[in-house]
This record gives sequence, structure tokens and C-alpha cells, in this order.
Amino acid sequence: MAPTSTPQTPFGRVLTAMVTPFTPDGALDLDGAQRLAAHLVDAGNDGLVVNGTTGESPTTSDAEKAQLVRAVVDAVGDRAFVVAGAGTNDTRHSLELARAAQDAGAHGLLAVTPYYSKPPQEGLLRHFTAIADATDLPVMLYDIPGRSGVPINTETIVRLAEHPRIVANKDAKGDLGRASWAIARSSLAWYSGDDMLNLPLLSVGAVGFVSVVGHIVTPELRALLDAHLNGDVTKATEIHQKLLPVFTGMFRTQGVITTKAALGLQGLPAGPLRLPLVELSPEETEQLTRDLAAGGVHR
Repeated sequence: MAPTSTPQTPFGRVLTAMVTPFTPDGALDLDGAQRLAAHLVDAGNDGLVVNGTTGESPTTSDAEKAQLVRAVVDAVGDRAFVVAGAGTNDTRHSLELARAAQDAGAHGLLAVTPYYSKPPQEGLLRHFTAIADATDLPVMLYDIPGRSGVPINTETIVRLAEHPRIVANKDAKGDLGRASWAIARSSLAWYSGDDMLNLPLLSVGAVGFVSVVGHIVTPELRALLDAHLNGDVTKATEIHQKLLPVFTGMFRTQGVITTKAALGLQGLPAGPLRLPLVELSPEETEQLTRDLAAGGVHR
């Protein structure tokens, strides 16, 4: 059973894009995933995104993806939304992943812009529509041109929003002007996909976050969001500024690398990375520890 959603907040407000824990030998750690998922929901997350980039989706198999969704849903499915990454740069493969995620019990789908092949906007329109038509699940678009090479243009977003199952967008475009126009012209629930811009995006109409730093500072993100919703701009700004060292430190290098290191420092399940990602050096780990401490996160 999925939690109750509203058109304004179809997946809740605070979600964490969850890492995929592995065992020391690099195998999928389903027990660790369930413990981490439960911890994140206990900390205040309304939802979890699994099998996204932060979940090392490029290096997990289709079977592992389905196993992970099933395990996380079993752990938290009646308390939080479980949104499964299903986007690839191959539409047919994306449809297979979408159907497998639905069969595994996911409450929604995250569909990233097809990467590397750089399709035109008409290709994006057909790709996302095909994913939305493939299952009964609500879909969150994921607009991240820095990784995909192609933005979802505002006109395309407006057209996609007409589909009854395309209900949200995860915005990692880094363009507040284009976000403002897309929010104003579409019915999509807008989620910040860039932690440094969580507060600025709320100010132009976002409803919440799909966060990476939520692995370690969910209560602070919830407090920031609540302050904003209550009209306490000063408090929201204070929390945002307190978290700046965390935002910076967690993205000095690739976010999965630092997130797994931060979880390890906190004694939470994470495990190793799969190549081509590599662990932080001792010097980088020391810097991360300093960054987190400066933001109020201590070991």
C-alpha cells in the first residue's frame, strides 16, 4: 500500500535518492538496503528514489534493480513512497524496467532524459510518453542536462504535463528562470534535484526535494521546508546557510562516492562502489569530515 498522495505533492515533499548498498565483495546488500531505507524514513523522508544515478543504476543489472525495489517496498512501502528509476537511453529497455518496477511494487517511476544519444525534443516527447503509457504508475521526469546532454525544453514539459500519469519533474537544470516558466505553465509538481538550489527552487514554486544530502541531514531539510511553508523566510535562510558546507562537501567529487563515504562515517549501510566509481582517498575523506562538521554533522 502506498502512502496518501495529493496532486500538489504526488510523492510527498522530502525524498532521498538512495544509494544501493553492496556487500564487501560487491554483491547487492538487500539487508543493508532495507536497514538504510528504514533509517531514512525514520529520519523524516516521505519517499525514497531507488535505482537512480545515486543508486549506481548504470552498474546494476535489471534483476538487481527489481530485487532492490521489492526489498525497499517490503521495508517501508506502507510508510513512504518508493519511486523506481526506469529511464535509460533506450526506450524499449526503459519500458521493460518500468514494467518490472511496477511488478516489484514501486509506487512511481523516475524517468531521466535519455543520455548520450542527444535526441531532439520530439524524441523526448515520444520517449517519456511511451514510459508513461507502459504502466499504471505516476511518473516523475528527471531533467538533468549536465548528465544527459539535452535539456527538456519548457514547451516539451508543458506538452508532457498533459499526460495523466506524468505528474512531477525533478529539476537539476540549474536554471531558475526556466524553472519559473515551466512551473507557471504546467501542472507538474516540481521537485528540486540540486541540493544547493533547494531553497531557491521553493521560492519559485517547487513543492519539495529529491535530495542526495538527505542521507545525512533529512531533519534539517524538513525544518527548512517547514519554515518556508510557514512563511518564516529568515529561518529557512538560516538553515540553508548552515547547510552550505554540507552541500559543498557532498559534491566535491561524484555524489555517490561522497554519500557512501558519509554513510560509512555515520555507521550506516553503504559498502563499496562499483567501477568506474572509486572510493575517496584518505585526504578526501578528511576533507569530507571537515565539511560535514562545519555543517553540524559529526561522526
